Amino acid sequence: MASIGKPTDKFDDDDYPAYSMGRAAEMLGVTQAFLRSLDTARLISPQRSGGGHRRYSRYQLRIAARARELVDQGTPLDAACRIIILEDQLAEAQRINAELQARQQPAS
Repeated sequence: MASIGKPTDKFDDDDYPAYSMGRAAEMLGVTQAFLRSLDTARLISPQRSGGGHRRYSRYQLRIAARARELVDQGTPLDAACRIIILEDQLAEAQRINAELQARQQPAS
């Protein structure tokens, strides 16, 4: 039988879908339509509740907040989504590069 984590583990899980669409929109100061447009653009894909309602994680809310920031600066939504994807890819490449460099360092 798989062990089940403590209920408080969900508080620390950035990927736990804790927020309804209404709450997410309220927190970000955006419309629900804006959040749906991010789903349509495939920037974020919220999980669905048993009733089919979108549920967002903290990680997804950070991405949505970045999208809103870019759109508020005049960047078209499709370009904002592409920028965010490229920023994410760059951060991942930098993380991998740092890991590889750390492995190559001679032991002291």
